[in-house]
Amino acid sequence: MSPFSMTPYGQLRRRIVAAAVIVAPSICWGGHARAAPALRATPPQTEGPFYPVAIPADSDHDLLRNGALDYPEGQVVWLEGTVSDLAGRPVSGAQVEIWQCDHAGHYHHPGDGAKADSRFQGFGRFTVAADGRYRFRTIRPAPYTGRTPHIHVKVRLGGRELLTTQVYVADDPGNPRDFLWRSLSAEERAALTVTFAPWNDGWRAGFPIVVAV
Repeated sequence: MSPFSMTPYGQLRRRIVAAAVIVAPSICWGGHARAAPALRATPPQTEGPFYPVAIPADSDHDLLRNGALDYPEGQVVWLEGTVSDLAGRPVSGAQVEIWQCDHAGHYHHPGDGAKADSRFQGFGRFTVAADGRYRFRTIRPAPYTGRTPHIHVKVRLGGRELLTTQVYVADDPGNPRDFLWRSLSAEERAALTVTFAPWNDGWRAGFPIVVAV
């Protein structure tokens, strides 16, 4: 069964529309066709200090299984969506990366004192197919000193880096106190702050990504 078989396509499309600005429909006026609809690119944010120094041996889409180790802590989350260009076309072959702290607020990074739980993969990659979809199994992001819960996201295509940003949890009480979340405009917050809805044994969050290719 495809990992997306439980994902309503219409729900993802609604999230794309909510996160993007439709400039104008393509219509004919006086015999001339106007430009095709354009989406607004997902807002970038800082990479932060904890991108992996070396990519872990296990770097698949399931962050709750690191090699032979299972991670039982935290709350299970499926983070999923699509990667599309400014015209709404899927970006086939794009590689989505995510990384985040464990349930106790520690990263797999020497700058964080190497305190992270070894059972937590902490970093994952997903190469999107022709439909542009991606999906990760991870934990609901945890806060740590000075930061509200978030998940880091990077998108690459071939040798190019198309986007680095962060995803936030809607209605989290830590958001208004977070300096990076506060630096966003209302429109940018709407694009990067997503709803974590109860689903099966945990949560599900849809995060559509729009990039300039």
